[in-house]
Amino acid sequence: MWLELNGNPISPWHDVPLYPNANDPSIVNFVVEIPRWTAGKIEIKRDEPLNPIFHDERDDAPRFRENVWPYKAHPFLYGSIPQTWESPNFKHSFTGYPGDNDPMDLFDIGQDPGFYGQVKQVKILGGLAVVDDEETDWKMMGIDIKDPLATLVNSVEDVEKYRPGTTQAFYDWFAGFDAEKTPIVGETYQNQTFCLRQVVESHGFWRELVDGTADPNEISFSQTAGDSLKSYISCKKATSKFDLPKKNRPGKPAEVPEKFQRWFYYSSEGELLNPDMQD
Repeated sequence: MWLELNGNPISPWHDVPLYPNANDPSIVNFVVEIPRWTAGKIEIKRDEPLNPIFHDERDDAPRFRENVWPYKAHPFLYGSIPQTWESPNFKHSFTGYPGDNDPMDLFDIGQDPGFYGQVKQVKILGGLAVVDDEETDWKMMGIDIKDPLATLVNSVEDVEKYRPGTTQAFYDWFAGFDAEKTPIVGETYQNQTFCLRQVVESHGFWRELVDGTADPNEISFSQTAGDSLKSYISCKKATSKFDLPKKNRPGKPAEVPEKFQRWFYYSSEGELLNPDMQD
């Protein structure tokens, strides 16, 4: 699925601006890849032109997230911050690990369940410096600025004040990522000020990527927004140049296997228990 602007395809990663208002860096645009409580592993495809949103696969089958008690799949909206890049070309100073070669991730704790490809404006409140498979993989906490709680919260501590227990629940969800104990640098949330600096730094890495001065690895960095950059292509020419579909052809979503409609549990040793062994 590609994003569209005035009938032409655009990249959700490279064409959606980072800031909806340059005068307030605490608010960023956010591309929804996974609506709340859905199980599909949906993400931006970094190696295809204009980076469509797709259902990730493993062993030629769509991937899904388990319902690990007490969470229902993804307990928040999950997606990415456009025009950021966790560069894998060096070790990041705070984590000591290279980036995961993707845009920064963000989870939105607001009430709106969202939809695939939705672009929201969210306020960053803090974040978790996750190290996944020896790669830096920031998880920024944000809230939709239209959410009733948004005007009351500016930090992780504020969230805990108005929504007791949620910050620890989200921390525990990420700490048990992919059924393995996932390291979180500092073993706590980093504050808003620090996280906003990380976003600015990541945006700088992205600028180097689309300007052609950084090793792109496998990333397709063509974009239609900045005509002064080497990566620019006219949005009117993108469909023919990249042989993209000219018409919308929605297909049926992949059915969620019965296994992923059941509860999973962690053992006392932190292992994910097979639901078929729990009867």
